[in-house]
Amino acid sequence: MTENEFGPEAAVRAKRTLVLLFGGRSSEHGISCVTAAGVLHAIDRELFDVIPVGITKHGATVLMREDELDGYRLDAAALPEVLDNGTRVLWPASTETRSLTVIHSDGDIRSLGHVDAVLPMLHGPYGEDGTIQGLFDLVDLPYVGSGVLGSALCMDKHAVKTVLSEAGIPVAPWRMITQGELDRDPSLISSLDEGLSYPLFVKPARAGSSVGVSRVTGPEGLPAALELAFAEDRMVLVESGVVGREIEIAVLGGRDGGAPRASTVVGEIVFTGREFYDFEAKYLGAAGVELELPASVTEAELAAIGDAAVRAFEVAQCDGLARIDFFLTDDGPVLNEINTMPGFTPISMYPRLWEESGLGYTELITELVELALAKRPAY
Repeated sequence: MTENEFGPEAAVRAKRTLVLLFGGRSSEHGISCVTAAGVLHAIDRELFDVIPVGITKHGATVLMREDELDGYRLDAAALPEVLDNGTRVLWPASTETRSLTVIHSDGDIRSLGHVDAVLPMLHGPYGEDGTIQGLFDLVDLPYVGSGVLGSALCMDKHAVKTVLSEAGIPVAPWRMITQGELDRDPSLISSLDEGLSYPLFVKPARAGSSVGVSRVTGPEGLPAALELAFAEDRMVLVESGVVGREIEIAVLGGRDGGAPRASTVVGEIVFTGREFYDFEAKYLGAAGVELELPASVTEAELAAIGDAAVRAFEVAQCDGLARIDFFLTDDGPVLNEINTMPGFTPISMYPRLWEESGLGYTELITELVELALAKRPAY
């Protein structure tokens, strides 16, 4: 892939200002902070100025210094956190301006100047689910990633599986149950596995990073698994385990109305003693899982995975970027999940897939911003 394949040369671009937004109210707050630190250090400073803005666990939007992100690292003992420093960042008041305002704790108010786009490196509810995207659309502020519909749809595992299945894209068999349904009729738990195959995976419908997910090998494990999942969400999926290799592929939005682009390689999650790809394995380096990149697949398998990923990206109304996870079975790829804001540290699968496909980390960030600036209005 050449530089021109991913947009104009840097020399012809005017320097732009980006808001790097991270933290948030979800259980993936700390992962978002680590993602933001990786992105901050990789952004091309000849093209972009950066304003770091954090969202605390209670939803306060605060102005931060760049050096405060230097200590954001993955740590099993304590994940990083956005702390309330007393500032408050206000988004544009209307479509007539793209200027942000900061109110300091002493009452001093000043403008942060014109902003060209937002990099919302937020994972989970209130960041990856269409909530913040709606705010940006309301004031016509460009942002990286999917819009309200695509974000909300892919955040809801039940809804997106329903849409993908209707479009003819294979997904794992599942059932959905709400906390209210189970409270009204506790006996439903005895029939949750009907038509499904063990091992089952019990998941919160709208959480990510494998938070609240359990692998269940028999009916006796369902009550504890449901309790864990309901701690994250009032809607829970119970899915059949699928026999197949766990494969991940990266997708980028198309330019000028063109088709989305899939990475030219795929990665594989290889289990060497762990039952599934849980939070500890994904982010804290727990033993029992290895990442193979690029994964060994045939040309036909790669083509099938890429075609399914691009089709799913479009069917689910995604934009900008997505990492799409499949089970590669004897009958072809079965879609597991669509992640509209995947992990984005330098060692995360999404940027590594593009690195292996010829697009470096810094260039990938630039391309995503260019896609955001070229995005057509939702209405």
